[in-house]
Parts: sequence; structure tokens; C-alpha cells
Amino acid sequence: MSERVIGPRSGLQWVSLGDTGSSCPAAKSTVAAFRSWADSFLTQPSDELGRDGPVCPYVRPSMRRDLLWLAQVPAAEPRPMWVRAIIKDALEVYPELPTGNGSSTSVLRAMITVFPNLKDYTLIDEMHAEFKSKFVERGTMLGQFYPGCDQPGLWNKDFRPLDAPLPMLVVRSMMTTDFAFLLDKPEWADAYVRKFAPTLPAHVRSVMVGRLTSRPASWLPAYEAVPDESCSTSS
Repeated sequence: MSERVIGPRSGLQWVSLGDTGSSCPAAKSTVAAFRSWADSFLTQPSDELGRDGPVCPYVRPSMRRDLLWLAQVPAAEPRPMWVRAIIKDALEVYPELPTGNGSSTSVLRAMITVFPNLKDYTLIDEMHAEFKSKFVERGTMLGQFYPGCDQPGLWNKDFRPLDAPLPMLVVRSMMTTDFAFLLDKPEWADAYVRKFAPTLPAHVRSVMVGRLTSRPASWLPAYEAVPDESCSTSS
């Protein structure tokens, strides 16, 4: 597949973030804003994060290997029907994206759909809730980002990693640390186990067993990051 992909239903075009040509449909200001956020926040450590290292250690290598695709929806009030078509396109297109230097880098791929002029962020939350299960079933994740998003972080519940300067819906590969976001529904947990059961770290298995066998109000062991553990900042 080339560095540009077009959704068959929506007609929206995702362009490799490394393609800065004048024909790129994502406005230069949108690309610049995303890069600025990635450089100043996602790829940097934070005292509020709850662990060492950058907020998401995969963003920098993803950018370096040109494995991020970005599109923008310029409408301030896009029709929900069109946004649904866009997300359905992303669901189908994501698995076909190039993996860079072999399949080992496939987890670095991400499709970023930006809504730079959107003011009512409830649309982002509604689409996330509507489509999350469809993505999880395929071993991927759909993340919602927008200014003021109050979803807590994985290592520090007071940290807000999804509070971004741009409203976005992001498709990425499911990571082992995503278990914390996939325990609310049996079908989510089932999809997670089907994908990772043979390779789950022991501490992740322990926390999962505790969560699945406890009462809703029961205390659970906190997640603790370990060396080489994968990063997740969106649910």
C-alpha cells in the first residue's frame, strides 16, 4: 500500500505523517499542531505519569519509521453518518497499512483522524463508545482525544493522557497493558485473552485474575510498570 490510503466509504484520505507535500489533504497547521503535541508531550516524561519514560514510548519510533497516518475532517459539525463511515473505513484499512521494517514494527502503526474545528466533543465520545467493541474484536484499539478529556491514565488515575489540543479518534494496535481498559465487558476481556494469553506477563495475569474474580467494589492490586512493558495511553 502507498503512503496514502483512501477510505472506500467516506472518501477520506489518510496520509503518511512524513509526507509533507503540498497535496497532503491534512492542513499544514493541523500537522504542525499534532507534531508539536507529540514532541512536547507524548514523547516526553511527566512527573504526573506514574512511571519513568515518555508518556508513550512508541510515538517517537512510530514517527521515525513513518508509521503514522493522519487525516483531517475540517467540518465544525460533521454529520454523524459521515463520521461513522470514516471510522468503518479506518477499521478496514488499518490492518492493511505497511508495517515498516518487518512485522515486528506493526504495533507502531496508528491512524489519526483529526477534527480540528469540532467544538462539541460529545461526538468523539459517542463514536468511541459505538465502535470500541468492533475494534477490540479485531485486536485493535480506538482512542478518543480532545481538549479536557478526563479519562484517567493507567499508572496514575489523576493523570489525563487523553487531554489533547486537537479532537481526534486514533486507531492503534492492542497492547498487553490495555487489559485495564478491557475488563468492563466480557467480550473485551475475551478478545484480549485470545490475542495475548500465550505471552501475558505473570503480573498482568495476576491482576486480571483478581479483577475477574472479585466483586466490583473489591480492592485490586495496582498496576505496576515493569521494564520493556508496552505503553498505552488511550482506551
